[in-house]
Amino acid sequence: MSTISKDSLKTSLLQLECHFTWTLTKEDIGLETLEETILDHIKFVEECNITDYNILSYVCHLKNSNEEALRNLQKAEEAIQKHHPGEIARRSLVTWGNYAWIYYHMQRYKEAQTYVSKVENSCKKLSSTVHGKIQLPEIYAEKGWALLRFGKKYFESAKNCFEKALKSEPNNPDFTAGYAIAMFRLVSFTEMSDEEMRPCLEALKQAVELNPNNTTLLALLALKLQQIKQGNEGERYIEEGLQKTPDFPLFLRYAASFYRKKGEIGKAMSILKRALALTPNSVVVHHQLGLCYKFKILQLKKERYPPQEEVDNLMQLAIFHLKTVIHKKPVYFTAYCDLGNIYALGERYEEAEEIFQRVLQINDIPCDDKQEIYFSYGNFQHFQMKSDSKAIEYYIEGLKIEKDSYRRKRCIEVVEKLLKQKIEHGLGHATDFGRLGFVHKLNGRKQEAIECYEKATALDPNNEDYVNALAELQLSISC
Repeated sequence: MSTISKDSLKTSLLQLECHFTWTLTKEDIGLETLEETILDHIKFVEECNITDYNILSYVCHLKNSNEEALRNLQKAEEAIQKHHPGEIARRSLVTWGNYAWIYYHMQRYKEAQTYVSKVENSCKKLSSTVHGKIQLPEIYAEKGWALLRFGKKYFESAKNCFEKALKSEPNNPDFTAGYAIAMFRLVSFTEMSDEEMRPCLEALKQAVELNPNNTTLLALLALKLQQIKQGNEGERYIEEGLQKTPDFPLFLRYAASFYRKKGEIGKAMSILKRALALTPNSVVVHHQLGLCYKFKILQLKKERYPPQEEVDNLMQLAIFHLKTVIHKKPVYFTAYCDLGNIYALGERYEEAEEIFQRVLQINDIPCDDKQEIYFSYGNFQHFQMKSDSKAIEYYIEGLKIEKDSYRRKRCIEVVEKLLKQKIEHGLGHATDFGRLGFVHKLNGRKQEAIECYEKATALDPNNEDYVNALAELQLSISC
């Protein structure tokens, strides 16, 4: 193929709406884990699996298995023919786009061009669009489901995709389910009042109404009701789900989470063990089991004479499950904190330090995960290592990340308390006054911030940061 026509093909490929043009990067997800998750979904969900096969094809490509990628696209085509025989062109646009890209990467340019032409010709018939860009609700939805699979960084974009799809078909069960799940994921990572959570609850209720047999949606609704102190109503949904799908792993994971949060650890563990038997490689199940064992350890340690052998056994089980999570999904960053906390509980401080350092040195961690890491490591330094200076340093790092969250609030509260204690005991240096000034400034207490920066400047008159912060605060008050 000539360079000119190859460049022309690449230009056409970039116009297609498919997984290859949706900027889904493998760095944001554990590929092995994602592949296992999709295969489990195909195995346990008796619905049309076009979306699953398409994304599985893309994952195979990312793993350099293009032949396997093609086989999954063939399965997507079979599903389209079976479930949508009257809309084959409309439903195949994403699949054909993926075909074109995979053939391109295999340097089979003629076949790639064939699929580009199929997409372009279909788009012309379906609308006035000349290239492979076409605004169909099914494509928005497929993109939304793909974005949800690739982690929290993509949840807002996923919600937007489902919103666009719903504008065309407001009562489409698949679109409402996707939108509700995206909303659930988003509010799970944001500090919100009950009132702010209402749109998510309404979306879940509508999705449950339109998808009465989807027990995943039942479980998500139950978890949100539990969060706003309506746990009894939520539990009715969980029990209904257990009756309808007692062997559906995704539902079981959420049901276990519900009972763990309720404090019924035995029931949660029983459900998780059932889920693990069905999906032995599920990192979420392993993670939840690790948290359950941690909870049991904490309960035993409250006893006057905790049975050491039982504590040690639970410790080993918790470590096993959390190590499994990290091994299978290295980007599951909060699991590092959980493992570090388990080591700390067992007074295995060197191992705790090692695991915290490992996660602290990873680049490109999402903001909320980074806050969690700094907060956990600050706690480790404060409570286990008895180093308030190091604890303050890492709490400060957590609150510097300007994303409102429960962890950031806790960082602010704890660091303020520790700095005040240090200063009251006459141990405060310029750095401590500067940090306390910064905390007061964050909390909107400008006069107290000014007083702290004045003391910091008096102790370290050449520090430009203190001088500038003080001048800025004084100016903001005088204006």
